[in-house]
Amino acid sequence: MAESECIFCRIVNGDIPCARVYEDDAVLAFLDLGPMARGHTLVVPRKHCESLLDFPAEEAPALISALQKVGSAVMRAVGAQGFHVLQNNFPAAGQTVFHLHWHVIPRTEGDGMALWPQGSYREGEMAELAAAVAARM
Repeated sequence: MAESECIFCRIVNGDIPCARVYEDDAVLAFLDLGPMARGHTLVVPRKHCESLLDFPAEEAPALISALQKVGSAVMRAVGAQGFHVLQNNFPAAGQTVFHLHWHVIPRTEGDGMALWPQGSYREGEMAELAAAVAARM
Protein backbone atom coordinates (compact mmCIF):
# COMPACT_ATOMS: atom_id res chain seq x y z
CA MET A 1 0.00 0.00 0.00
CA ALA A 2 1.27 3.46 -0.86
CA GLU A 3 1.83 5.64 2.18
CA SER A 4 -0.40 8.29 0.58
CA GLU A 5 -3.28 5.78 0.77
CA CYS A 6 -2.57 4.65 4.34
CA ILE A 7 -5.01 6.20 6.81
CA PHE A 8 -2.52 6.04 9.68
CA CYS A 9 0.21 7.70 7.58
CA ARG A 10 -2.29 10.44 6.77
CA ILE A 11 -3.08 10.84 10.48
CA VAL A 12 0.64 10.89 11.38
CA ASN A 13 1.25 13.52 8.66
CA GLY A 14 -1.60 15.69 9.97
CA ASP A 15 -3.82 15.26 6.90
CA ILE A 16 -6.58 13.65 8.99
CA PRO A 17 -7.40 14.91 12.49
CA CYS A 18 -7.23 12.66 15.53
CA ALA A 19 -7.76 12.82 19.30
CA ARG A 20 -4.03 12.88 20.03
CA VAL A 21 -2.92 11.78 23.51
CA TYR A 22 0.86 11.39 23.07
CA GLU A 23 3.57 11.87 20.49
CA ASP A 24 7.32 11.75 20.23
CA ASP A 25 9.84 11.30 17.41
CA ALA A 26 8.97 7.61 17.02
CA VAL A 27 5.20 7.27 17.61
CA LEU A 28 1.84 8.97 17.65
CA ALA A 29 -0.90 7.82 20.05
CA PHE A 30 -4.56 8.73 19.63
CA LEU A 31 -7.98 7.54 20.78
CA ASP A 32 -9.58 4.79 18.68
CA LEU A 33 -12.74 5.86 16.80
CA GLY A 34 -14.40 2.51 17.60
CA PRO A 35 -13.27 1.83 21.16
CA MET A 36 -13.61 -1.54 22.89
CA ALA A 37 -13.54 0.46 26.15
CA ARG A 38 -13.47 4.12 27.12
CA GLY A 39 -9.87 5.28 26.61
CA HIS A 40 -8.98 2.65 23.95
CA THR A 41 -5.88 4.18 22.36
CA LEU A 42 -3.85 3.34 19.26
CA VAL A 43 -0.05 3.65 19.35
CA VAL A 44 1.27 4.03 15.81
CA PRO A 45 4.90 4.18 14.64
CA ARG A 46 5.48 7.31 12.57
CA LYS A 47 7.38 5.31 9.93
CA HIS A 48 5.14 3.15 7.77
CA CYS A 49 5.51 -0.61 7.99
CA GLU A 50 2.71 -3.11 7.52
CA SER A 51 3.34 -5.71 10.22
CA LEU A 52 5.53 -6.55 13.19
CA LEU A 53 7.70 -8.60 10.81
CA ASP A 54 8.64 -5.34 9.03
CA PHE A 55 9.35 -3.35 12.21
CA PRO A 56 13.03 -2.50 12.81
CA ALA A 57 14.09 -4.15 16.09
CA GLU A 58 16.29 -1.17 16.97
CA GLU A 59 13.13 0.96 17.25
CA ALA A 60 11.54 -1.34 19.86
CA PRO A 61 12.87 0.48 22.96
CA ALA A 62 11.18 3.77 21.96
CA LEU A 63 7.96 1.92 21.20
CA ILE A 64 7.95 0.08 24.55
CA SER A 65 8.58 3.37 26.35
CA ALA A 66 5.61 4.95 24.56
CA LEU A 67 3.36 1.97 25.37
CA GLN A 68 4.31 2.24 29.06
CA LYS A 69 3.53 5.97 29.13
CA VAL A 70 0.24 5.61 27.26
CA GLY A 71 -0.89 2.59 29.30
CA SER A 72 -0.21 4.36 32.58
CA ALA A 73 -1.88 7.61 31.51
CA VAL A 74 -4.97 5.89 30.09
CA MET A 75 -5.43 3.81 33.25
CA ARG A 76 -5.29 6.91 35.44
CA ALA A 77 -7.52 8.96 33.12
CA VAL A 78 -10.37 6.43 33.05
CA GLY A 79 -9.90 4.84 36.48
CA ALA A 80 -8.97 1.42 35.09
CA GLN A 81 -7.22 -1.28 37.11
CA GLY A 82 -5.30 -2.69 34.15
CA PHE A 83 -4.91 -2.62 30.39
CA HIS A 84 -4.30 -4.85 27.39
CA VAL A 85 -1.68 -4.18 24.74
CA LEU A 86 -2.83 -5.95 21.57
CA GLN A 87 -1.34 -6.03 18.09
CA ASN A 88 -2.68 -7.90 15.03
CA ASN A 89 -0.61 -9.10 12.06
CA PHE A 90 -2.22 -10.02 8.73
CA PRO A 91 -5.93 -10.45 7.94
CA ALA A 92 -6.26 -13.90 9.53
CA ALA A 93 -5.31 -12.32 12.87
CA GLY A 94 -7.75 -9.43 12.49
CA GLN A 95 -5.48 -6.75 11.03
CA THR A 96 -7.65 -4.31 9.07
CA VAL A 97 -5.33 -1.29 8.84
CA PHE A 98 -2.04 -2.27 7.25
CA HIS A 99 0.15 0.13 9.18
CA LEU A 100 1.66 -1.46 12.26
CA HIS A 101 -0.09 -0.32 15.45
CA TRP A 102 -0.84 -1.37 19.00
CA HIS A 103 -4.14 -1.17 20.86
CA VAL A 104 -3.98 -0.03 24.50
CA ILE A 105 -7.33 -1.10 25.99
CA PRO A 106 -8.11 -0.16 29.60
CA ARG A 107 -9.77 -2.78 31.78
CA THR A 108 -11.70 -2.75 35.04
CA GLU A 109 -12.65 -5.64 37.30
CA GLY A 110 -15.87 -7.25 36.08
CA ASP A 111 -16.09 -5.25 32.83
CA GLY A 112 -17.26 -8.39 31.02
CA MET A 113 -14.86 -7.97 28.11
CA ALA A 114 -13.69 -11.32 26.78
CA LEU A 115 -10.95 -11.41 24.19
CA TRP A 116 -10.50 -15.12 23.51
CA PRO A 117 -11.55 -18.52 24.83
CA GLN A 118 -8.93 -20.58 26.64
CA GLY A 119 -7.96 -23.76 24.81
CA SER A 120 -5.85 -26.78 25.65
CA TYR A 121 -3.40 -29.23 24.08
CA ARG A 122 -3.77 -32.98 23.84
CA GLU A 123 -1.07 -35.01 25.59
CA GLY A 124 2.29 -34.57 23.87
CA GLU A 125 1.05 -31.88 21.48
CA MET A 126 2.64 -28.98 23.36
CA ALA A 127 6.13 -30.54 23.25
CA GLU A 128 5.74 -31.35 19.53
CA LEU A 129 4.65 -27.83 18.70
CA ALA A 130 7.40 -26.23 20.81
CA ALA A 131 9.98 -28.33 18.94
CA ALA A 132 8.50 -27.36 15.56
CA VAL A 133 8.59 -23.65 16.39
CA ALA A 134 12.10 -23.85 17.88
CA ALA A 135 13.36 -25.61 14.74
CA ARG A 136 12.24 -22.61 12.67
CA MET A 137 13.96 -19.96 14.81
